[in-house]
Amino acid sequence: MKQFVLLFAALIAASTVTAQDWAKARLKDSPRHGEWVKVKHGDREVQSFITYPEVKEKATAVVVIHEIFGLTDWARNVTDELAEAGYIAIAPDLLSGKGPNGGGTDELGNGVGKAIQSLPPEQITADLDAMVDYVSKLPSCNGKVVVMGFCWGGGQTFRYATNNKDIKAALSFYGPIPSDTDSFARIACPVYGFYGENDNRITASVPAAAEKMKTAGKTYEPVTYDGAGHGFMRSGEDPKGEAANKKAHDDAWKRVKEILKKI
Repeated sequence: MKQFVLLFAALIAASTVTAQDWAKARLKDSPRHGEWVKVKHGDREVQSFITYPEVKEKATAVVVIHEIFGLTDWARNVTDELAEAGYIAIAPDLLSGKGPNGGGTDELGNGVGKAIQSLPPEQITADLDAMVDYVSKLPSCNGKVVVMGFCWGGGQTFRYATNNKDIKAALSFYGPIPSDTDSFARIACPVYGFYGENDNRITASVPAAAEKMKTAGKTYEPVTYDGAGHGFMRSGEDPKGEAANKKAHDDAWKRVKEILKKI
């Protein structure tokens, strides 16, 4: 009975996250151009959402890696916010092909969590390589690409930095830090960390990672936000979000813009 209650609670939480009507409304009202594209590589086709900035010059691109909840409306909204700041942003649905009839996040429903845990790391890397290649070659891109991820995607961002020497920066939000610390030697770009004070499951690993990155001669700049919990970027935008998460969101977003200006 206890297991049933816990499972039911988890399903309710997932439904609450994936609903995100407020994020969907912001996307609908956005003046920027956002569209679905299919990025192909090998035998795979990855459904992705891309948003373009309203600028005169070519822009840097950002690959957004979604949370463990898949490509939600909030993740798509992040691409719009990045475009508002002047950047091309693309968010791949890394669950593409895992759902019924070859679908992804939307088709999986409550099966998203299980499906995302079964994704092979090699496939994730290949999907992200395809995203970097796709956006870097867009006529409106200046050839520079940054990767930015949240929760599960934050962990994948850090891991991906050990696998691609072409990205200009990795912005990892409260994601698990790779256990294979020897792979840090392969990182060729600065890694910027964003963590919540009340997210000890993740944040407790930061000091050791910082020491390992320093030993490897790599740039790792983690910041921990007072009173913030896990997922503060999403919950900080939610109208019902807590004050500490809202402040952490605002401060982190300001930092993101400062970092991207330096790329």
